[in-house]
Amino acid sequence: MSFKIYDSSARAVRDFVPLEPGKVSVYLCGATVQGSPHIGHIRSALAFDVLVRWLRRCGNEVRLVRNVTDIDDKILDKSAQAGAPWWAWAYRFEKEFSAAYRTLGILDPTYEPRATGHIPQMITLIQEIIDAGHAYVGKPGNVYFDVASLPDYGSLTRQKLENMVVDEEGGEADKRDPHDFALWKAPKPGEPESAAWDTPWGRGRPGWHLECTAMSTHYLGKEFDIHGGGIDLRFPHHENEQAQAHAAGRNFARYWMHNAWVTVNGEKISKSLGNVISLEDVTAQVSPAVVRFALGTVHYRSTVDYSPQSLAEAGTVWERLAGFVERSVAATEEVPAEEIAAVGPADLPEAFVRALDDDLNVSSGLAAIHEEVRRGNAALAERIGPGPVFRS
Repeated sequence: MSFKIYDSSARAVRDFVPLEPGKVSVYLCGATVQGSPHIGHIRSALAFDVLVRWLRRCGNEVRLVRNVTDIDDKILDKSAQAGAPWWAWAYRFEKEFSAAYRTLGILDPTYEPRATGHIPQMITLIQEIIDAGHAYVGKPGNVYFDVASLPDYGSLTRQKLENMVVDEEGGEADKRDPHDFALWKAPKPGEPESAAWDTPWGRGRPGWHLECTAMSTHYLGKEFDIHGGGIDLRFPHHENEQAQAHAAGRNFARYWMHNAWVTVNGEKISKSLGNVISLEDVTAQVSPAVVRFALGTVHYRSTVDYSPQSLAEAGTVWERLAGFVERSVAATEEVPAEEIAAVGPADLPEAFVRALDDDLNVSSGLAAIHEEVRRGNAALAERIGPGPVFRS
């Protein structure tokens, strides 16, 4: 492969060499299903959909695991406020996320595990970390990761422990150090009995970071190729995921990829700012194809600024591209879908392949497409004579 990616851990562009030639393993942090999906939530799934599609187009077998976090503090709090069972609340929004992915044509993952379905794997992982001397038991139901015990803690984000923000609120009295984080959490007063499981250390529920380490290594092995997610997850979530794996003797991810977020008129999406825009609201205005085009044709490491203007501009470009395809089909007949599916990099424009191989540079790839459309329009004009030409 000639594919290169920007490895967030190394902070450099690296040649991508999979563990096993022709096979690529990817873990993507999926949704915490506490509420309806908005355009910011979808960015990550869409960015890594481009990755998976390109790797497969280049002839690789890709195994993608995208988890569902269906148990955490916010799910329990919001479901209680709504008077709904926590598991029903989580499932309701899991279905909404699934519908949103389908609406934008995002491919299904190979596996989509729920956190609540992998409690045994989490208990095993905790025991391995305790046995290795990197975790300790607090009051019944609480188990904490001892960050000071792990020499490479902070290596993902290149931070020193003394400069790190404390991971969790609450100032639990049974913590040895404020930087330590929960692997397992005792139930809080008033939480439903069904939101806790029995363990050797007491009844409780998993910590957020533990869930992903257990599920990624369960499905992809102790070492896998790529771990992905939003840039806001680098610390503490991904740092702590890696720490748990290393503490248990698991090599974990070989490459890290992080996508930037979506802003609205230059401001980060926030409920306090009142700028949360649901995917359902956007697709009521324009087609899903235009929404995908607007969010997916900006480099994954660059911020996407959403505004009515940016959406309109994306719609204009999409119409031009669609118009060219329609004129081409009218002039030459439609190419069977199976033939399109069989097209490999050797059959694509060299500039496009070079751009996608360069850390998924979709912006440069789109420029190559525009050049091909320009040439195609000229060829159509020679073939069928003058007529309306859609320029890009």
